Amino acid sequence: MGTAQRRPPAAPDHKTGHDLLAVLPDTAEIRDGRLWIGGVDTVELVREAGTALFVMDEATIRHRLAEYIKWTRFHWPEVDVVYAGKAFMSLAMLRIVADEGCCLDVSSGGELAYALRAGFPMERVYVHGNNKTETELLECLEAGVGRIVVDNFEEMERLSALAVARGVTQAVLVRVTPGVAADTHDFIMTGAEDSKFGFGLNEGLAMEAIKRVIALPGLEFEGLHMHIGSQIFALHSFAKAIEVIVEFMCEIHKETGVAVGLLDVGGGLGVAYGVPDEPSTIEQFGKVIVDGIKEECERHGIDTPRMAVEPGRSIVANAGVTLYTVGSVKEIPGIRTYVAVDGGMSDNIRTSLYGAHYETLIANKADQPREMVGSVAGKHCESGDIVVNDAQLQCPAVGDVLCVCATGAYCQSMSSNYNKQVRPGVVFVADGQWRWAVRRETYDDLMRTDVG
Repeated sequence: MGTAQRRPPAAPDHKTGHDLLAVLPDTAEIRDGRLWIGGVDTVELVREAGTALFVMDEATIRHRLAEYIKWTRFHWPEVDVVYAGKAFMSLAMLRIVADEGCCLDVSSGGELAYALRAGFPMERVYVHGNNKTETELLECLEAGVGRIVVDNFEEMERLSALAVARGVTQAVLVRVTPGVAADTHDFIMTGAEDSKFGFGLNEGLAMEAIKRVIALPGLEFEGLHMHIGSQIFALHSFAKAIEVIVEFMCEIHKETGVAVGLLDVGGGLGVAYGVPDEPSTIEQFGKVIVDGIKEECERHGIDTPRMAVEPGRSIVANAGVTLYTVGSVKEIPGIRTYVAVDGGMSDNIRTSLYGAHYETLIANKADQPREMVGSVAGKHCESGDIVVNDAQLQCPAVGDVLCVCATGAYCQSMSSNYNKQVRPGVVFVADGQWRWAVRRETYDDLMRTDVG
C-alpha cells in the first residue's frame, strides 16, 4: 500500500471542500475559505489545541442517536438502541449516550470500567466478547449489568458458577451465527458459519447452547444475539439473516417451550467514507430490521419479541475528523507526491489494516480547488504508513492544516503508541465552543507503567 511503483490516478475534477459536506459532520461549513465544525474554526482550533487532533461534533452524534430511536421505535415501541462503545469511547461520549436514553455495548473490563466511571446506568449495559475472563465476568456481576451475551459453552459454565456463588441471576443472550455472509470486508464479516463468534446453527450447536443456558442455575435465558458484519450497504443481508433467526426462534419454542423474549440483531449499517458512497439510511435500516422481524414472527405465528440494534460506526464515523499539520511535501516525478503529516498509523490503522479510503481537504484552503492527487503519509518507520492513498487535495504546503474526513469510528479507539508516538487528544465541538474530552498524551504518560 502506498509503494512508489503505483502510477498516479487520473487528474481530479477540481472540486472544492464544499463537495465534501456529505462525509463531514452535520454542522460542517466552509466559511471565509476555512473549514468550520460545530461553529468552530478548525484552523484557529489547531492553533490553540495543536495536532494531530481528533475533533468530534456533538450535534451530529446526538442527531444520529435520536434518528435510531425514531426510526426503530416508529415501527415497534420496544426497541433498545445500544451504542457499540468499541467504535469510539470516552467519558464524554458515554454521558451523551446516556443523555439520549440509549443503551451501551461493552466488550471488555476496561470498557465496563469506563461505563462505571461515567455513571452509565448499568441496567442498560450489554456485555460482549468471545473470551471474557473470569475476572471480567465477576466485574459484570458486581456492577449489575443488564445483559451478558454468552459466546461459548465454557463461558456459560463459568458465568453460572459465579452467579450461583453470589446468589444472583444474570440475564443472558445467546450469540448465534446465522450463516449469512454480508457484503463487506472479510475482516469485519462476523455472521458466516466460520466465525470465532457465537454458535452456528449447523450440527445443532446453537440449540444445544440454548438448552444448556435454560438448564444452568444462576442464568436467565432472555433471548438471542446475532451480528453479520460491519460497513454493510446492502440491507438484503439483514433481511435474510432475520428470516433464518426467526425460524430458529420457532424451533426453540417447539423444543423447549421457552419463548425468545429479546432479539438483538447487532449493528453494521455502512457509512459514507467517500463522496460516491451511498449507504442505506437509518430510516431504511429501521424499517428493514423492525418490520422484517414483525413480519417473520407473524408468518410463523409467534409473538414479536423486544428488539435491540447496536449501531456504532454509523453514530460516530461522520461525526469526527482528524486534523494534522503538513510537515513536508515530497514529489517523485511521474510517480506520486507524498504529503507527510504529524500522525499516521498510530492514530489511523484502518488504511493499513483494511485498505480503507478517506476524503481529505486542506482546512485553511477549503474553498480552493482540490487540483492535485497525493498520498497522505504518516511519520512512522513503516513504508506502509499511509493515512490516505491517492488523496484529492488543494495544493499543500508546509504548515497547512490537513483534514481527514469521517474518522470518528475505529481510529481513536484503535490508536497505539507505535514509535512511542503520543496519541492525539480528542475535542468535542458544539455551539461555537470546543472542549477537551481526552487530553493529548505526554511523554510521562508513555512511561507511566514502565517500572524500569
